[in-house]
Amino acid sequence: MRELQTAKRIAIVGSPGAGKSTLAIQLGAVLELPVIHLDQLWWRPGWIEAGTDAFDAELERVVSTDTWIIDGNYSRTLDVRLARADAAIMLDFPRTICLYRSVKRAMLFRGVVRPDMAPGCPEKVDLEFLRFVWDYPKRSRLRVLRKLNEFGEKHAFVHLQRPSAVGGVLAVLASSRAVPEGAGPIQA
Repeated sequence: MRELQTAKRIAIVGSPGAGKSTLAIQLGAVLELPVIHLDQLWWRPGWIEAGTDAFDAELERVVSTDTWIIDGNYSRTLDVRLARADAAIMLDFPRTICLYRSVKRAMLFRGVVRPDMAPGCPEKVDLEFLRFVWDYPKRSRLRVLRKLNEFGEKHAFVHLQRPSAVGGVLAVLASSRAVPEGAGPIQA
């Protein structure tokens, strides 16, 4: 956890609906780091895709900065993010939880642009997206986890497998920020 406390560039990944954007916003507030949502780089108003060239150029610009928390999948670009990150977090929750959260989010933000989404892209959900969420474990999970485990050999990697663990991580980080300099290590 100590490495996460001092990280300046954190990649957050996981299934759609796992809570990546919510965690990024909360973590950004606790660690006082800027948050970048990959969905905001990819989408243009009216759900128009930016295209790989524009997206890749913007992502390169972002990862070259000194501090960031980047949330999102876009697994094609995971290596780009990990090459500059000093920490990574994977929200690795059961597909039923992610599917439930995706539907709940769609109802809560129906017709409204979420804070983590690009302007002009009101919330929507369709069968194709729900299938994407359901298929994440067999389509992407193992490949992403393999890359993150390799990353974790030299950097901080936090693998959260229960939603309740997220609150614990945030609580430890928040309490460590409140400790005066030189007060000693946090016991968790």
